Amino acid sequence: MQTAEKADVVVAVMGDRSGLDLRSTTGEARDRASLDLPGVQGELLKALIETGKPVVLVLINGRPLALTEYHERLAAVIDAWLPGEYGSPAISDVLFGDYNPGGKLPVSFPRSVGQVPVFYNHKPSGGRSHWFGSYVEMPASPLYPFGHGLSYTEFSYEDLFVKHTGNEPDAPIEISFTVTNIGGKAGHETVQLYLHDKEGEVSRPVKQLYGFRKIFLEPAASFRITFRFPPALTAFYGRDMDYIVEPGSFEIMIGTSSEDIRLKGSFEIKGKRRSVKEKVFFSRSSIQPLSKA
Repeated sequence: MQTAEKADVVVAVMGDRSGLDLRSTTGEARDRASLDLPGVQGELLKALIETGKPVVLVLINGRPLALTEYHERLAAVIDAWLPGEYGSPAISDVLFGDYNPGGKLPVSFPRSVGQVPVFYNHKPSGGRSHWFGSYVEMPASPLYPFGHGLSYTEFSYEDLFVKHTGNEPDAPIEISFTVTNIGGKAGHETVQLYLHDKEGEVSRPVKQLYGFRKIFLEPAASFRITFRFPPALTAFYGRDMDYIVEPGSFEIMIGTSSEDIRLKGSFEIKGKRRSVKEKVFFSRSSIQPLSKA
């Protein structure tokens, strides 16, 4: 602790040991009953935080960990997963600001092991837990949601426009909007398109990822992003297990994560309930650079 107390910033590298032996905490056949930091790492992290110095936690992990006890007191968290032999220079570049990170979480991080399973595309269920919406001890929402990830700059979302490209039932839908780097550093952003089927004949997820696009923007630069997809993208298995497209209303959610939604809109699919023979799994996207003001 004396070394930490003399430092300007503490970088705490913690997490899992990957492998197949009994010393390993992540890997094949290495299941855990807890999602806390393994061993005495939690105690060490609390002691480092108690020094009053800014603490940056670098996670080397093979699964999501429950960091509820620490995250509000940490200066930052870098999730490096299992980064391999070039992990150390990559992490150093991020820590010293030589590289602006732009990664997004492919899973949700729970607040507690008792919350598992936790995932963004759950069905409507009264807050997932009960009609009060939360657990007795904590919210039902994840600590870090699917798609979450910060960088050293910020992005704004605006000017959502939705249209059908024709009057036929199979005419594609186009969803366009503008993303601007409003920070002072160039960086990557992964824009995410979610949809919610409001009127499915079977229960549908509260939101489902239907498209994403990673873009690189200089400060003050803007891109016009357009997602284009046929109604067949919204197909699902109905009551009779037929793969169908149903007429009805759909909510559009554009965001920087599954919880950080910046733009909302809607569109309607008309016509009759119909079977889909050729499956479509993701929307196509295009980008158009916009001139600086």
